[in-house]
Amino acid sequence: MGIQKKDFEIVCISDEDLDRFLNRRFFNFPTFYTDITLRTHLETALVKANELVPSNAGSILLDDPLEKNSGTLSQYLYFITAFGEMASKIVGKKIPANKGIAGEVYTRGVSYLSDDPQKDSLFFKDMDEELDYSTKSLIAVPIRIGKKICGVLELVNRVEGSKYSSKDLQILEIFADYISLSIENALDAKFAQELAKKDDLTGLYNDRFLHIKLSMLVKKSLASNEDLSLAFLDLDDFKLINDSFGHLVGSKVLKEIGWILRKISNEYGLVAARYGGDEFVIIMPEVHLERAREIAEFIRQTISSTELVIDSHGKKIPIKGLTASLGVTSLQSLILEEAAETLKDQLLRFADFAMYQAKERGKNTVIVASVNK
Repeated sequence: MGIQKKDFEIVCISDEDLDRFLNRRFFNFPTFYTDITLRTHLETALVKANELVPSNAGSILLDDPLEKNSGTLSQYLYFITAFGEMASKIVGKKIPANKGIAGEVYTRGVSYLSDDPQKDSLFFKDMDEELDYSTKSLIAVPIRIGKKICGVLELVNRVEGSKYSSKDLQILEIFADYISLSIENALDAKFAQELAKKDDLTGLYNDRFLHIKLSMLVKKSLASNEDLSLAFLDLDDFKLINDSFGHLVGSKVLKEIGWILRKISNEYGLVAARYGGDEFVIIMPEVHLERAREIAEFIRQTISSTELVIDSHGKKIPIKGLTASLGVTSLQSLILEEAAETLKDQLLRFADFAMYQAKERGKNTVIVASVNK
């Protein structure tokens, strides 16, 4: 549900979808589990912006942190929240980050005012044509977190057909600073909560939170009769890296593996945790055993095909041939006449056992453990 304000409604993407857009700040941690507070920050920002500069429509567009490489901008801007007659149709859509007025504001970091967008060479007409909408005037300002641009605030069609003024632009620029601070404060609050769940080195969840999360997901799976899969991953011959290059290089390798697992987890909706040392656990909610095997195989191939280059005291050290062994099991492949907490331990035990089988069969492979045939 959106925030009601007079005769319009603020529409926002779901909390689940909002997660990935809040995976930012100056830290490189995995997805935040958002709550209604973060959504409210964004929705309230649009309400306040409209109060300051009354408009028929407006939106907040954010980039996707996972699409951004170091020092580069995102490829797309996503409509996160909006109001106006087309709000429900536009939220969740994306536009190229280097096109249109929004793209100009995002890439250059400058505000923009257009009295007649239809004649403006920068205006991106595709969205109007898709929605059968007419943008008659537009004002847009960049949104920053710290010094980095993360999105754009747009207001469209000033009320009663009037044009936006330079004063409107100044007001909105000042307000954009408030939005940035509001988002930062919300992220800082969430970050403090999340920090206790994280492994300091890899940024993945720690083993303490793994057990809590796994217990919750097992109970949810039993209640919904959905399967739940789990993979146990161990890096092959990792001790050789420590022995050859030192523990500092080994730690940086683990950090890179954490980045790979975070990226894949975000893509597939998984929960990855560092179990200890060079061992990792990947929870796969609502994933059946065969699909879990496919995902585990993709993880294995990704690790084995990735050549890591580790910076050690200014020297570049290539790490080639790093592989991993994975054991996979699922809830419905086990005997289900057990309590939820026991099943959680069973999942870990069977996946761990399968991983050791993978080691015995030559390493760099995926083994599936299943009781029910």
